[in-house]
Amino acid sequence: MKPHKAYKNSKFLNSPMARTIRILSEFLEPLSRFRKEGIRDTIVFFGSSRILPSEVAKKQLQKLKRLYLKSSSLTRDQEKKLEEADVKLTMSVYYKDAYILSAMITKWSKSLPDGRHYVVCSGGGPGIMEAATKGAIHAKGKSIGLNISLPYEQESNRFISKELSFEFHYFFMRKFWFIYLAKALIMFPGGFGTLDEMCEVLTLIQTKKVRKHLPIVLYGKDYWNEIINFDALAKHQMISKSDLKLFKFADTPQEAFSYLKKELSRKS
Repeated sequence: MKPHKAYKNSKFLNSPMARTIRILSEFLEPLSRFRKEGIRDTIVFFGSSRILPSEVAKKQLQKLKRLYLKSSSLTRDQEKKLEEADVKLTMSVYYKDAYILSAMITKWSKSLPDGRHYVVCSGGGPGIMEAATKGAIHAKGKSIGLNISLPYEQESNRFISKELSFEFHYFFMRKFWFIYLAKALIMFPGGFGTLDEMCEVLTLIQTKKVRKHLPIVLYGKDYWNEIINFDALAKHQMISKSDLKLFKFADTPQEAFSYLKKELSRKS
């Protein structure tokens, strides 16, 4: 019996000794697919996987109201669940806005001359990521999903272009592909993951590790200013006042689109 060739030895390829090969694979395999599909420029949407479409959030709230309001009084747990469902309905506006903005960007991109297209890219999961990919596909464009293997198995949403759906193991390689092709970034409300991605990108630009022109939109000014006191960071001299110009707030799809269109047209 012949011994296995090294590149067919799955036990070795999945061992700690072959980690560098696996890392390199997460660079070269996406690179080959992007080149094959002609992907050069992306607009990246970040945001929470927990944000629901408004119709889903509304049904959940109505269901709880029908269930609980039959009682003469509510338990604290029931009140808490109603409050949480009400917050989900309030936050669902961001799902709609991400869908609209993605569709606007895709339609505009398709009208550009010389075959220059900005392809919508997201983390590939539910929530804001799903809304962005759905908007791009409904606008007859492509969409990229850079998913990540997680313990709770985040599923790729069904709107990602089949040839542009990826599954990463290494967070840093996934982040590389978010930034490498990006020509603009849009940060919708999100949790730890979105905060991590936002702060890393801002740090890379602040420290000149990323030198290209990269417009950043923080979508939902009230949300972001509640979550992070940017002015306090500058006041305490933890960042420079000029660092506050690294990003732009927007509260409507039209406001975000107008800013991105102007910035991308200026630098294209």
